[in-house]
Amino acid sequence: MNALKKFLGIVWIALAVVVAYFAIGIFGGKLTSGKQDDLVFGIIVFFILLPLVVTGLTIFGWYALTNEYED
Repeated sequence: MNALKKFLGIVWIALAVVVAYFAIGIFGGKLTSGKQDDLVFGIIVFFILLPLVVTGLTIFGWYALTNEYED
């Protein structure tokens, strides 16, 4: 079970990197489109949602890797 937890820790950290990459790639165009609606949406995603999601996945993965969830 511990091996599975460590493997899933790596998966969560990799997922955080993938989410950050795709969010920057997809929503990066929203910040430069020139429309006010896209700018507001891009700011909300980049400065509020993206850090919460990436930080949460990374911390969850780190705790799984370092056996913080041990009984």
